[in-house]
Amino acid sequence: MKRGTTMLSALAVIWALALPSWAQIKELPTTTVTIAGTIETIDKDKRAMNIQTSDGTFVAVNVPASVIRFDQLKVGDKVKATYNNNVIVRMKPAGEPAVDTADTSTIRDQTSGKAEMVRRMTASIDEIDKNASSITFVGPNGWKYSRRVVDPAVFDQVKVGDRVDIIWNTDLTVSVE
Repeated sequence: MKRGTTMLSALAVIWALALPSWAQIKELPTTTVTIAGTIETIDKDKRAMNIQTSDGTFVAVNVPASVIRFDQLKVGDKVKATYNNNVIVRMKPAGEPAVDTADTSTIRDQTSGKAEMVRRMTASIDEIDKNASSITFVGPNGWKYSRRVVDPAVFDQVKVGDRVDIIWNTDLTVSVE
């Protein structure tokens, strides 16, 4: 009985400490974009190409250096690119040092390549637009990022000038059809 009471007490302490920190972390909905079509133009020096989709729309794509088979692509190739972006925002406690890191990995096979990146950075809230349901952040080197906010309760928890850590889990898969 005493062991059970001790375990329940320990669990209660862990929950009491963990619950306030859970309220400080917000995972935003994952954004997934897929582009499929034919390469119409390609600029190898700028690592850029225009893809024409099946509905005739042209999409400009900047290809990151991590896609090492870019040189093998040519006008007329049919390609499909899928980009997933998962963002987590955490309120930054006062006095905690800023972070700015990027970890990347690349996976390749015969017809496709996948590049993954985890980026962590400290940013400040620069603007809150409740009418547009968005928040704009400013980070290292003047970098700016705006994101739509799905949960309006977030606006009651933050103010301009608050510091946050932003963590991106991003992956890009490009395949030649």
